[in-house]
Amino acid sequence: MNVDQILTLIVLVTVVAALIWDKVRSDVVALSGAAVLLMTGVVQPVEVQGAFASPAIIALASLFVIAYALELSGLLDRAIAAAVTMCQRMGAAGLWLLLAIIGVFSCFLNSTPMVVLGAPVVRDVATALKLPPKRYLMPLSYITVLAGCCTLIGTSTNLLVDDMARVAGQPRFGMFEITPVGVPLALAGGLYLFLFSGKLLGRAAAEPGPKVLDGNIQGRGIQIGDAALFAEPRPFQPVKAALAAAVFIGAIAMAALNIAPIAASAFAGAVLLILLRVVTADEAYGGLRPQILILIAGMVVIGIAMEVSGLAATATTALVGSLHDFAPLTALIVLYALTMILTELLSNATVAVLVTPIAVALADSLGVSPRPFLVAVMMAGSAAFATPFGYQTNVIVYQMGNYRYMDFVRVGLPLNLITFAVAILAIQRFFPF
Repeated sequence: MNVDQILTLIVLVTVVAALIWDKVRSDVVALSGAAVLLMTGVVQPVEVQGAFASPAIIALASLFVIAYALELSGLLDRAIAAAVTMCQRMGAAGLWLLLAIIGVFSCFLNSTPMVVLGAPVVRDVATALKLPPKRYLMPLSYITVLAGCCTLIGTSTNLLVDDMARVAGQPRFGMFEITPVGVPLALAGGLYLFLFSGKLLGRAAAEPGPKVLDGNIQGRGIQIGDAALFAEPRPFQPVKAALAAAVFIGAIAMAALNIAPIAASAFAGAVLLILLRVVTADEAYGGLRPQILILIAGMVVIGIAMEVSGLAATATTALVGSLHDFAPLTALIVLYALTMILTELLSNATVAVLVTPIAVALADSLGVSPRPFLVAVMMAGSAAFATPFGYQTNVIVYQMGNYRYMDFVRVGLPLNLITFAVAILAIQRFFPF
């Protein structure tokens, strides 16, 4: 290895160790790694600038603003109120229907704000119906993550993999290109949760959660905050709600019809909401989640360093050396398993940046299309079900539901295996080598 590769590897190992140690905020860890790479000349300032202005960052930031406009207009509160009424009429079946509805929205909105808004509602409705909240809070987190796998914008993992693949010279993914894989994944996972999650939780599902949720929730070093504080009631403003909804639907439609990339349509939509005074500029800035955006940007810099230094190619050569006698399907299974295991230990953004360049180089070395390998990274990069710290939404319900660590292992580990099998079958069917 050359000097740049050694430096990149040292930074990579240090960043990964710091993220596992989890004593320093993950966005600070990622920025520190990017700063070292910049100061040592492994990456150039123009490459760092490109990382902070990448399409994934622009798309996520813009979608955060649009989602915040929907919240401020009171439209989400109206939707939640209707859901509560439905659950009061239908009982436990209504709660599962509510989870399914939240899942549908999570196909197009980031899962974290959906869980932040929905978790207190699910908890309170379950309590009012004299049902154990634990039975529904964990499935809420899992369902939003599974639903996020259905579209390109459903989770930051998908956007980041798409962005890193573009850096590696691959064509961009369409809005619904991964839907044929994501939908079977979500349906299989949802059915499993409906049938077995309560049984696997056993007595734990009947134990009461804490009556008061205080303090801050920490996930991957990112301060998420008290979920109850995010449920602040907003007065319904019909005109602003209609405008925000129209802009959101328009941005999604333009991207789905390939009129404009999602980064462009979402950015234009966010600016339009400010010009129409649906949100003020200050409110728009308040809707951003800088910790998440900075974390992703910092990890993109590390991913670029892996690419330009040749470290990704070296790692792939080592991986291929152990897989050279195997078929592409075996390589795909190994890559999926590796990505899924890493996702349980690290943030999904970290894993997406680490594995995407390796996936592209691995496919090239095997002489097959990189597409199935990239889709595998997208799916496995979000499939963090076996620990409460694999995904931010898990952290939220972990404290709110007063779960134990092993509760996630009992329910999440079988879910990992089910989604693994379904994803491999679906990728084979819709993304041939």
